[in-house]
Amino acid sequence: MIRPFVFALSLAVAGLASAATILPAPPQIAAKSWFLMDAQSGHVLAEHNADQRLPPASLTKLMTSYVLSHELAEGRVSAADEVLISDNAWAQNPIFAGSSLMWIETGKRVTLEDLHRGVVISSGNDASVAIAEHLAGSETAFADVMNGHAAALGMSGSHFVNSHGLPDPDHYVTARDLALLANALISRYPREYALYSERKFTYNDIPQYNRNHLLMEDPSVDGLKTGHTEEAGYCLVASAKREGMRLISVVMGTKSIRSRESESRNLLNYGFRFYKTHELYQAGEKTTSTRLWKGRQRELALGVTEQIYLTVPRGRSADLVALMEVDEVITAPVNKGDVFGQLRVSLDNEELVSVPLVALQAVEQSGFFARLWDHILMLLAQLFDG
Repeated sequence: MIRPFVFALSLAVAGLASAATILPAPPQIAAKSWFLMDAQSGHVLAEHNADQRLPPASLTKLMTSYVLSHELAEGRVSAADEVLISDNAWAQNPIFAGSSLMWIETGKRVTLEDLHRGVVISSGNDASVAIAEHLAGSETAFADVMNGHAAALGMSGSHFVNSHGLPDPDHYVTARDLALLANALISRYPREYALYSERKFTYNDIPQYNRNHLLMEDPSVDGLKTGHTEEAGYCLVASAKREGMRLISVVMGTKSIRSRESESRNLLNYGFRFYKTHELYQAGEKTTSTRLWKGRQRELALGVTEQIYLTVPRGRSADLVALMEVDEVITAPVNKGDVFGQLRVSLDNEELVSVPLVALQAVEQSGFFARLWDHILMLLAQLFDG
């Protein structure tokens, strides 16, 4: 049997609630596809054609950077490793004609750290190929690695065939998938993500500047990546953090550099103006306790295993309602992490969160006579309840 507890969340007591803001419709963006999400809660604030498969251009390099960041974190490569530049990765490779480059030279050795900056800041197609060959032996093998990471991240609408994003009919992504990728990069590899906020990189005596001009215009923006080809149009994946709230925006297929920046700014400003993200519960935090029978202690603390964030319209936090459904009878022994109920949080009768309530500690059985006494009390309770 389940025993429910219903209560309003006490965010107002913590001073987080304010007068409700009238929530307008999301802005209409001059792009083929767009997407706006909160990084902590994963809540989608605005979207349009978010699952349409589109050419990503240099947004591809987010995945190239992600794979390299993963290999660095796993210790399989080092930022100081020197990479021998092949003819394929040479800046003068004809397939790179007219595209963005780091200007590396065949036969030279370049550190992975410099190549990573060449990918992120200079958007170098040559640097992308050099990293791909160093990590996987060939671009084809590296594309397989990219697709493996995409599958692990849940990027179900994307497929990669190269490391740089030059056009190919089998090379495509979705705006939703790019937001997932950006969020994983930000949360899992913060040291490597810091590269995305660097505004300038000089290699081979050639200074190049970050193409994400929002970095210069908005101090809350710290990433991520631009892209452009004739097929893709002008694209931008951006992230900004204000007052502890991080948003990720994706704009694909705009008509100009100025448009991709202004439309990204419109999305971000909309999200920060009209929404607020709250941390409701911390991992391992006690959310409730319940009677424990036949155990060495009478009370069992229950909580959640992960931090829970919710993004709601500003001024609506006091209207959140939590329902805790707890098993009616719980007997020892109990293992830490055993599930004994469900926590549900809703707003205006719409369920926003549903997560298991688990035991926060292990509890052994009590002695024979204590267990016998509890058994008698349980029988009496059932008799009177009936």
